[in-house]
Amino acid sequence: MSDWLPETPRTLAFPTAAYVTLAGADWLASASPHPDEMHALWATRPAAPSALPCGTAFDVINAPALFGRRMVDRLWSDGPGSGPVAAHRGRILLFAAPGTAQRLPALLVWEEWATAVPPLLCHGSGDAVTIPPLHPRRNPAADRTADGPADEDPAGPSASRWLVAPDVRNPWLPGPDVLLWACVRAARSMAGPVPEAAAQPPVSLLTAG
Repeated sequence: MSDWLPETPRTLAFPTAAYVTLAGADWLASASPHPDEMHALWATRPAAPSALPCGTAFDVINAPALFGRRMVDRLWSDGPGSGPVAAHRGRILLFAAPGTAQRLPALLVWEEWATAVPPLLCHGSGDAVTIPPLHPRRNPAADRTADGPADEDPAGPSASRWLVAPDVRNPWLPGPDVLLWACVRAARSMAGPVPEAAAQPPVSLLTAG
């Protein structure tokens, strides 16, 4: 392993959630059939996005930005939390347990709030997703050259960045039941207030993990 990827935050400007630790990088690389090549790619291009296959280490539920943010908010405020979460090209990527991409759409069909859930892209076996750089650029202005402006602002609305970055070798990942609960609560919250009792997650979800 290289020392370009820090194990812990160096400054308050780079909280743990903002970048991937060495252990988290090992987990991400395990999704690839050639993990050593992924580590080499990240070492040479630490500020570039990369692509990883789904279906083995994780699935990914890809939601529109606003709805995805509501799902993450619900998971952390009322539920068991989330696995890694990224923002990419105006979408929210929720990393989930393998098999979730196949089961979640089937579960949503039976939910009365399904029509209020925007179309979700469910990436599973046979699919690949683009993940953000493992570590954000420290100073976007440093990339500015005499020939033109800097690259896309990593804080901009279409930036590719980690919201909850992988920081352990085996992160907990929500399954289809947990994400179904998050979808329904997010849909309800966008439709208007709901009774407090209805907003509470099942005890089994709160203790999942």
